[in-house]
Amino acid sequence: MIQLEHIEVAYGRERPVLALESLRIAPGERVAIIGPSGAGKSTLLRCLKGFVRPRRGKVEVLGVNLACSGQSARRAVNQRVALIYQQFRLVPRLSVLENTLCGRLGHTHRWRSLFGWFTPEDTRAAWAAIIEVGLTKKVHQRADTLSGGEQQRVAVARAVAQEPELILADEPVSSLDPAWAADVLELLTTVQSHHHATLVMTLHQPELARGFAQRVIGLRAGHIVWDGPAGDLTDDNLQALYGSDQSNYVPFRHDATA
Repeated sequence: MIQLEHIEVAYGRERPVLALESLRIAPGERVAIIGPSGAGKSTLLRCLKGFVRPRRGKVEVLGVNLACSGQSARRAVNQRVALIYQQFRLVPRLSVLENTLCGRLGHTHRWRSLFGWFTPEDTRAAWAAIIEVGLTKKVHQRADTLSGGEQQRVAVARAVAQEPELILADEPVSSLDPAWAADVLELLTTVQSHHHATLVMTLHQPELARGFAQRVIGLRAGHIVWDGPAGDLTDDNLQALYGSDQSNYVPFRHDATA
């Protein structure tokens, strides 16, 4: 599914912001990436989506090396990889249904997508995704009238409608209060399991990673300093990961939202 070898990512002539010797993620895994701000978490996800090319190394996603492949190959992979953003990235004036249909753009002929014309199959996929995230009663409501948690549910529906093999989520709950954060992560893990997809998410709260991921990868200064089952992540591990930079270690009490 994902195989990274000897990658180095830098912006301009600056020192690398991400330098990984090796990273493999198998199909169907649910992985959380944690670490201090500036550790390289978002850069890693951008590499996996093909938005950033490494200065050197291999970034293989779904059997394609994004570091050296052509535009058509990257586009084909991109259609199979969904990205959920921290700030939702919805079109505010569009409805829940219309925003969800945006997930079908990769399945639609380019000339049809320019006019927002979708096939009955696209519409059925969008409706199924909206039902799955529990927003049928708000299907025709504008996105900018929804709460933050509901907007992120629309973003999840858009990802589901894309029918991806890999779901990337970049700090998907950092803009939400604890109750909505737990709700959205529960939804994400349910969706991932139901569709047999692979889920890789960056999280700011280690306790959420321990509660909702199967595997946790800890990044610090662009390097992997911890990688193992979520249940094995101890407070001592977190202390070593975050060090003295405790401003980036945000405790989260999952039982407060139960």
